[in-house]
Amino acid sequence: MQHGAPAFVSVPELFGSTVLTWVLVGLLAYWLVILSLRNAGLLPEYVGTQGPITTFHTKRGRAFLDWLAGPKRFWRAWANAGIGVAIVVMVAMFGFLLFAAVAALSSPQPTSSVQQPRNVLIIPGVNDFLPLSATPGIVFGLLVGLVVHEGGHGLLCRVEDIDIESMGVAMLAILPIGAFVEPDQESSKSASRGAQTRMFAAGVTNNFAVTILVFGLLFGPVVGSIAVAPGAPVGGVASGSPAAEAGLEPNDRITALDGEAVEDEAHLLELLEATDGETVELERNDGETVTVQRSLVVTAAVDGNPAGVDTGESIFAVDGDPVATEDELLEAVGDDEVVTLTVGQGGDTDQREVPIGAAVEVAEDGPLADAGAPAGGQLVVTELEGERIHSASALQDRLGDTDPGDEVAIAGYLDGERVEYEITLGERSQVTGGGTAGYRPISGISGVSSEALGVQHYPAEAYLTVLGGGGDTEISPLADSFLGKIGFALFLPLAGFLEILPFNFAGFTGGIENFYQVEGALSVFGDRAVFAAANLLFWTGWINVQLGFFNCIPAFPLDGGHILRTSTEAVVSRLPFEATRGMVRMVTTTVGLTMLASFVVMLFGPQLLT
Repeated sequence: MQHGAPAFVSVPELFGSTVLTWVLVGLLAYWLVILSLRNAGLLPEYVGTQGPITTFHTKRGRAFLDWLAGPKRFWRAWANAGIGVAIVVMVAMFGFLLFAAVAALSSPQPTSSVQQPRNVLIIPGVNDFLPLSATPGIVFGLLVGLVVHEGGHGLLCRVEDIDIESMGVAMLAILPIGAFVEPDQESSKSASRGAQTRMFAAGVTNNFAVTILVFGLLFGPVVGSIAVAPGAPVGGVASGSPAAEAGLEPNDRITALDGEAVEDEAHLLELLEATDGETVELERNDGETVTVQRSLVVTAAVDGNPAGVDTGESIFAVDGDPVATEDELLEAVGDDEVVTLTVGQGGDTDQREVPIGAAVEVAEDGPLADAGAPAGGQLVVTELEGERIHSASALQDRLGDTDPGDEVAIAGYLDGERVEYEITLGERSQVTGGGTAGYRPISGISGVSSEALGVQHYPAEAYLTVLGGGGDTEISPLADSFLGKIGFALFLPLAGFLEILPFNFAGFTGGIENFYQVEGALSVFGDRAVFAAANLLFWTGWINVQLGFFNCIPAFPLDGGHILRTSTEAVVSRLPFEATRGMVRMVTTTVGLTMLASFVVMLFGPQLLT
């Protein structure tokens, strides 16, 4: 459990309620203009309005669909394969939403950013995870996804001899939010059950096909031509830190320290540790040089931490030995359990005696509480089974080597007094994999997280590795496969929130292009063109797979609801008794209402129960 909030000015900037207000004002103005034009009879016949949504209808393109539908056997085989994929995804979506709803009711958690209503909308600048800089890629991806989805429905209509009344797109101001194909009702009803199912499955089949195609291009030649630029990438700067006072900003790249070129983040830390001066000269972006005080800046601190430090303060020394990185701090501490830290901010410093270890909050009815530790108390664990523990991560790693039922000795400090407990580890932990000691972990060292100079580094190489680029960063064995890369790519816009990586990724945009360079065969097109292509491919793949999954939810009016109806009809028609439409309706209604209720509980259940 993370206590305290990092005081980083991070990238991309989140725009919050101000942008949302202006977007709503703009939509209202747009709607009023459309209503005025409609009431004055100035809107063309092919333009319709439904509230703030404008629809554009056309009958053009039907001749092209008739020509494209020529190889009917091929398209039926294509759609039949899509039916199988759609049914598998439908079952998975049903299970996922049901499981999420049950989890929200059984273990309610505080409302997260993802559950905010504005974050359901794919609107850059309004959605917290989609910056305005990603707008071109998102709009392009939406257009491609909607065209291929509805184009698939239209194509299979003609393959199955279903007439088309019109086709079109739905716009929310300038943002495409939907597309549609209006089949002729009479010819649609006269089509066979299999023909209807293929028609409904064609849209999601095309979305998944586009996903595979564009991610194949992204993971292959495009990202293969992108490399991490030399230097230490700056993703965030702690407010009030020496780095911030020196003028370092998010998206800067530290390219040299005291005149020596910096290769990457690890090399920067090595150079900082090898430097004895109180200040260092940092070159940023292969240009301007700034002077920064050499210090270890506190970026997050739990309330009541034993050091008594606040976010934004700096740790300058341990027992008089200057430190500027966490590695230097741990080396200076050594095996000592209590040390004297020199802490301060803005030139004022003082000395504080502090136990160094893993800060934890003792849980009720756990092994530690059973052994006498006060529930809710903050314990700094300094030793486990005779092994020195310096941090929360070290304690987690050490417990991962244990088993439930093991008897272990834990020593540490509680309210400044050294304590020892003999405990019997509880059931296997889902976090560490070993036995549980009965506590809630607090990140960092003695409840304090810190960064050298007050700079949080952007994991440029890690993101490139996830997207198929070269690099030594190990993510997961799943990321080595094509489908695994797609799975990880879907979570990149939420990577920071999910704590997979420190920052959300919205493509090579918003300033992070400074962390990368283009090389190889595609370099002839220039950095800007290659980054633009990568952004278009990333968002096109991301949005198409989302559209495919969403439309496979087995509830009306989505494609999954229609496939559920035709599939249910096919099943009940083979039962050894006369089936009625009421039976089919009961199945589809039950599943649809279950999905709707699960979705509502997943979004709003935590707010009602916490």
